[in-house]
Amino acid sequence: MEKGSFVISLDFELMWGVRDVATIEQYGNSILGVRESLPKVLDLFYEFKISATFAIVGLLFFESKEELSSMIPTIKPSYHNTNLSPYYEINSIGNNEKEDPYHYGMNLIKLIDQNNHEISTHTFCHYYCLEEGQKINEFEEDLKLAIKIAKKKNIEIKSIIFPRNQFNPAYLNICKKHGVLSYRGNEKSWIYRPSKANDQSLLKRFIRISDSYLNISGINIYDYKTIKKTIPFNIPSSAFLRPYIKKISFLDGLRLRRIKKGMTLAAKNNKVFHLWWHPHNFGLNQKENILFLRKILDHYEVLKKKYDFESITMSKLTEKLLKEV
Repeated sequence: MEKGSFVISLDFELMWGVRDVATIEQYGNSILGVRESLPKVLDLFYEFKISATFAIVGLLFFESKEELSSMIPTIKPSYHNTNLSPYYEINSIGNNEKEDPYHYGMNLIKLIDQNNHEISTHTFCHYYCLEEGQKINEFEEDLKLAIKIAKKKNIEIKSIIFPRNQFNPAYLNICKKHGVLSYRGNEKSWIYRPSKANDQSLLKRFIRISDSYLNISGINIYDYKTIKKTIPFNIPSSAFLRPYIKKISFLDGLRLRRIKKGMTLAAKNNKVFHLWWHPHNFGLNQKENILFLRKILDHYEVLKKKYDFESITMSKLTEKLLKEV
């Protein structure tokens, strides 16, 4: 590879990704806001010729409760904490996307697909790979279902983003076995080390938030030689694009500078910068979040012209690197 890569990935999960920690009453407006904000993000991507990777929970691919019920697996994750499993709630969701916009997403998936972005998997049921009780055969069953429902919609899955960044190295051979050849790993710092929900201390969360504004974990950019060492390829996160928060918006200049500095160093040194967020992070304060994203993409445009910095999906980057292995 002779130029730097700008990778953008979005973890698309709607209510399935927060249902065990928040209710619709608490989080519903952020979820509903996706239906307004996502087209705006896609328009911005089109304007700047951005190729993004959308990792989508398999449960969002269904167009009816009947269709969804027909694919509920017999082998389910056996979490010790049963609240982590979404299968206990299937009976209570609505019958389709119009009736229940929190748990269905096929119209949004079609919109993403029409814009020629990569559709990756965020597992079938928002599977937590490090939580106690779940087993490797349960993960494999989940991954097979995620691939199956995507294929039913004429979508080929080639990459994975692990829910809550619970990357489990023991499961990588399962991914490879089923043709999933890249994933988004975590930054190297201890504050981003994959862990169970119970191990997420308030201190660690505070430091991670601070890291979005100040250089605590370092400039997280990656060279291709390191990425190529193992298959599936680890294309790690460089930064999480935190949503606009009015109370600390006076610090947004620091937040922007932190991201732009990483992008610039990646472009100059022919390395990878990987930015990610959830669509529901833009569900509220849409004007401010879209404006902030535009500033990032304006900087990308400068780097593209000056250093040939390339926007690329996880699977396209994987294809290029496979030719060099």
